[in-house]
Amino acid sequence: MKKENVVREKSFRFAVRAIRLYQYICDGQKEYVLSKQMLRSGTSVGANVREADNAESKADFIHKMGVAQKETDETLYWLELMKETGYLAEKEFTSMHADADELLKLIRSIIITAKANR
Repeated sequence: MKKENVVREKSFRFAVRAIRLYQYICDGQKEYVLSKQMLRSGTSVGANVREADNAESKADFIHKMGVAQKETDETLYWLELMKETGYLAEKEFTSMHADADELLKLIRSIIITAKANR
């Protein structure tokens, strides 16, 4: 039986939410620039986590997870900017921001553990 990979599952679900939020903002707010940036960084998190699963070395794993960490933090930036400029309501912002923050903490913890176990 395959072991559950929590960060892989959470980052995939986060990407799905980013896509749906992008669609919502484009349809409802007719905003395409900021939301596109959020879409790119939000979906990139899971792609980098997936790449880390197939890392060639511990250093490569740490690097890929580091990229995922940066993309998660960038997503937080775009969410905050869209909230501050009125493109995101408090409800949408709070939910998505909480998921991104949780994911960021999880990825940071994985990186710290991987560095300690080198």
